Amino acid sequence: MARTDPDSCPGVLRLHEAADGPLARVRVPGGMLAPEQVQTLAAAAGELGDGNIELTSRGNVQLRRIRDADALTERLAGAGLLPSRTHERVRNIIASPLSGRVGDHPDIRPLVAALDTGLLGSPRLAELPGRVLFTLDDGRGDVTPLGPDIGLHVLDGDRAALVLAGRDSGIRVTTAEAPEVLLAAAHGFLALADGQWRLHEVADGAARLAALLGLEPRSERLEFSGPGDPPIGWLPQHDGLVALGAGVRLGSLPARTAEFLVAVERPILLTPWRSLIVTDLEEWPAEQVVRVLAPMGLVFDADSPWLRITACAGAPGCAKSHTDVRADAAAAVESGRTDTSDAGGSDTPIPAAEITTAGRQHWSGCERRCGRPAAAVTEVTAGPEGYRVIPPRT
Repeated sequence: MARTDPDSCPGVLRLHEAADGPLARVRVPGGMLAPEQVQTLAAAAGELGDGNIELTSRGNVQLRRIRDADALTERLAGAGLLPSRTHERVRNIIASPLSGRVGDHPDIRPLVAALDTGLLGSPRLAELPGRVLFTLDDGRGDVTPLGPDIGLHVLDGDRAALVLAGRDSGIRVTTAEAPEVLLAAAHGFLALADGQWRLHEVADGAARLAALLGLEPRSERLEFSGPGDPPIGWLPQHDGLVALGAGVRLGSLPARTAEFLVAVERPILLTPWRSLIVTDLEEWPAEQVVRVLAPMGLVFDADSPWLRITACAGAPGCAKSHTDVRADAAAAVESGRTDTSDAGGSDTPIPAAEITTAGRQHWSGCERRCGRPAAAVTEVTAGPEGYRVIPPRT
């Protein structure tokens, strides 16, 4: 499959002209943010944008309705969030958010830094499409199912599987040599691609890239299960401290709430499930964080219906949307209509106020279904005459 249109994935220097104004996407490799970086984003959202920080399915952030692109660029560069003007859109790196803090898996955080440094250090890799995705999974299987173009999945000891186009390539590497192999695979993608944005779009791309690397694959292959649930609530760390996983309603974090996170003065991790993790807390401060931020809308309850619902931008942000999807979805959650035994499908368009659903669901403003998760979900899709509700296909 060869594309005839160029990759238009937005960044900070290349804004997307959304229906409600210019949109900037800020790459955050591994989802790692220092408190002062969160402060920069919150101030930029409040002073230059619409007052919200949107979390994306790649652990990045978006700012909408940008009024001064030059001022935004200056602020982000000063905070270390724009280390390169040539490579900013290619730094799409998702890593296991709890790595090195929770669980018995190896700490892959140093690999995030090594891979990012390698990307920035190669002029050629600035040509990667902005949609190419790298993942670094510490072995718990949380991010490999997200379908990376190029990924690492840690096995036992210091061995890891090379993942290509979302599947185990059979190639095994040590974690020490992993950054070099991942970067070589990125160069190989550029050699094979003919306008394609993703490796799976290249004919027999994974096999051809494996051959290009000159590494012998093994016959056994790992099978990866579907994406799991986001880490939510009280998460005890190895060092006796606590991490707090918090859901963000429909992935939109108000700048004012972000400022309260800054006041906690602890590192923040963004996850690919549009949630965040406040790390390295003593128990008493952790209790206060929940006490203050839960009433402000952050979700610390793993059973909350807010964690089972996603939505596209909808109107007024998207000109193709038939309605304000997020407002309709929020009203359904708040009225209890997204967690009912009466839920069912409807191929006949119905008004938003009559929708009852259950389980995982994605609300879309049109048939494109932007932002739809990879997992099986009920699809709530708007049309000119109302919504159609299609349960997960079995």
